[in-house]
Amino acid sequence: MKRTIATLILLVLGTGLSQAQMLKFGVKGGVNFANYTGGEISGVDFKTITSYHAGLVVELKVFENFAIQPELLYSTQGSELKGFGDQIKNELGYLSVPVLAKFYLTSNKLSLELGPQASVLVSERNEVDTNDTNSFDFGLAGGLSYKITDGLFVSGRYVAGLTEAKKDADVKNSVIQFSVGYMF
Repeated sequence: MKRTIATLILLVLGTGLSQAQMLKFGVKGGVNFANYTGGEISGVDFKTITSYHAGLVVELKVFENFAIQPELLYSTQGSELKGFGDQIKNELGYLSVPVLAKFYLTSNKLSLELGPQASVLVSERNEVDTNDTNSFDFGLAGGLSYKITDGLFVSGRYVAGLTEAKKDADVKNSVIQFSVGYMF
């Protein structure tokens, strides 16, 4: 009986440890270089704005070289609009949820990340009509990530907006992100 109980305890502990290796949680943050792409507004030039993103990361390892990585990020995007007499910085704050397929390319350090990103507008700072902004944004994200240590990582990503950011202009969000993060 003691042997059976000891075996069960070891089995439960072993399963818990193996699950911990398969599921990791983390935090990340970094810089955004955002702009509008696509349509044109007569007499207006779009200029890149520098902003930020920060949030939570989960990595669920499915196979040795493949994982699913959902994230929950606050990300500021938008563009600087030049041509209305003075420059206007149209800064849009989104709650973004990218769900990425993560392919490890070399020895579980370098990975390629691809997947969709859904975002909901939560704030807007500008001097433009705020009723002109769509409240939902959908995009496609892709980039590379590199593990410096078991926990510390850096990544670079491009997110191409697929839906219009503004109701009256055929423009889409476009953002390059550089991040630093830590997995626990």
